[in-house]
Amino acid sequence: MRALELKVPPAVVVVTCGAIMWGISRLTPAASIEVPDLQIAALGLALVGVVLAIIAVCSFRANHTTVDPRTPGEASKLVVGGVYRWSRNPMYLGMLLLLAAWALCLSNAAALFLLPAFVAYMTAFQIRPEERLLLSKFGESYAQYKSAVRRWA
Repeated sequence: MRALELKVPPAVVVVTCGAIMWGISRLTPAASIEVPDLQIAALGLALVGVVLAIIAVCSFRANHTTVDPRTPGEASKLVVGGVYRWSRNPMYLGMLLLLAAWALCLSNAAALFLLPAFVAYMTAFQIRPEERLLLSKFGESYAQYKSAVRRWA
């Protein structure tokens, strides 16, 4: 299992989940849902997700630290301000919101089942390995931050 840690770029995971969600929606037409203004809600959710992820990336860039999620050991600074005061993983949270918006766009309840799978995969193969590396690099500072700020807030 460790062979997958930090190997698959999160964007690839998002696109893969999105494609599987689309496939599920086509295979399960009985799970289709018709709710008024669902597309508007999806657009709003997608907008929040994209803005959150962009703000998080900009925070990393402003602090001159790596944005590449495959190399957290190259982080030059621990970023704890801005959106990182509420979530340790706002980029991944933004991706989750984007996937949730996609599920709403598909108007298929079965597609929603990929959301917990995305969270589980990202937690196991991206976030926990990142946390181990950040703890070894930043020590007590990261330990305090980790105890004060939720992962998927």
